[in-house]
Amino acid sequence: MKIEKFEDIQAWEKARELVRQVYHITCEGDFAKDYALKDQIRRASISVMCNVAEGYARQTDKEFAQFLYIALGSVAEVQSQLYIARDLNYISQDDFSKIYELGSEVARLITGFIKYLRGT
Repeated sequence: MKIEKFEDIQAWEKARELVRQVYHITCEGDFAKDYALKDQIRRASISVMCNVAEGYARQTDKEFAQFLYIALGSVAEVQSQLYIARDLNYISQDDFSKIYELGSEVARLITGFIKYLRGT
């Protein structure tokens, strides 16, 4: 499939789902009251999605890959913050596992795209 717009990128679509899931879990219970963690995990998830889009808009493989690396770092940030939320009992083990795995899937897609852009 030819990519004609950033919305065609599978990693972007999965990152969009990650944002939806993060927003869903941060609207409930004690998580909703922890403004610092709630804001940080939301911003990190948004960063994943937006860096894929911004990198695509740069229109050079080198710059695109650089933005994908930033997105990859943001995935790890979300996953790390999920541990905090779990340790504080803000989210269930099921929610933790589901969203953590979605983050891992996004990371795999981004990593594959980086390899494609780098020709490796």
